[in-house]
Amino acid sequence: MDAVVVTEGLIKRLGSVRALDGLDLVVRPGEVHGLLGPNGAGKSTTLRVLLGHWRADGGHATVLGLDPWRDGVEVRRHLAYVPGDVTLWPQLTGGEAVDLLTRLRGGDVGDRERLLEAFQLDPRKRCRTYSKGNRQKVALVAAFATPADLYVLDEPTSGLDPLMERVFAEEVHRVAERGATVLLSSHLLAEVEQLCDRVTIVRAGRVVDSGSLAELRHLSATRVSYTGVLRPELAVDDLEQQGGRTTFSVGAELLPRVLAWLAAQPVDNLTISPPSLEELFLRHYGPSEAARPRHALDDPAAPPRRASRPRRRRPEVRG
Repeated sequence: MDAVVVTEGLIKRLGSVRALDGLDLVVRPGEVHGLLGPNGAGKSTTLRVLLGHWRADGGHATVLGLDPWRDGVEVRRHLAYVPGDVTLWPQLTGGEAVDLLTRLRGGDVGDRERLLEAFQLDPRKRCRTYSKGNRQKVALVAAFATPADLYVLDEPTSGLDPLMERVFAEEVHRVAERGATVLLSSHLLAEVEQLCDRVTIVRAGRVVDSGSLAELRHLSATRVSYTGVLRPELAVDDLEQQGGRTTFSVGAELLPRVLAWLAAQPVDNLTISPPSLEELFLRHYGPSEAARPRHALDDPAAPPRRASRPRRRRPEVRG
């Protein structure tokens, strides 16, 4: 089967800002694919184009082999979508909202009761009384209640507590085991690392890295630490020796030789930490990038704000 989602050179402008600047993305059948990046990277803009909510200004995209703008109705029949900020009908109960959202997709509510119990959602309460987390639960229950070929989840755990995040992870694994494809956008590194088979890192509307977790981890160094002030015989990075403990980083190509050297040394309390997605993330989003202000629009990097003029002080009239 061909890729479920493909974008090539995708461009989307929001006013004078390029929210997407030639974004290339491939999501394979049956995988849980993470779209990783900070707020303002272009994740939500990408998903809105894929859902057919917005029309791309350049490049092209296909979802399930269809054009999401031209064939949006047909595309949405085969997918379930959870936005990061859910808005519901205030006069409806949670259960009525779940039923309505599910039937809008043309399905039934076959798994409704199990999901309501799992997410601890009271379906009798009116939506206007729900917290952000409970509104999110309504969208998640509606999305997972009926089978879909593709689940598009935009910051789906926003507002959920850790217990509900675990329930969400179980549901993602359940639909993936059934053969569905999941495209998950997040800025939470631990969430992506726990759930995703493949990851695409987005920065300023462009893809800066993409691959399986194993492939991306090769781009970052492994951290080695042990008790015993011994200088490694091989070239390592970030060497620190303090209080009788030695710590350094080593690339994947040198790691086997470092391990062989360590096996012959009198060291204690050895710890070897594989690179995390956080290290990969910081590699592409350093302090200067993270500190850059963002525009109030959905995703694009913020244009520089116009400096405000200082107020003129009224001349004082002294009597």
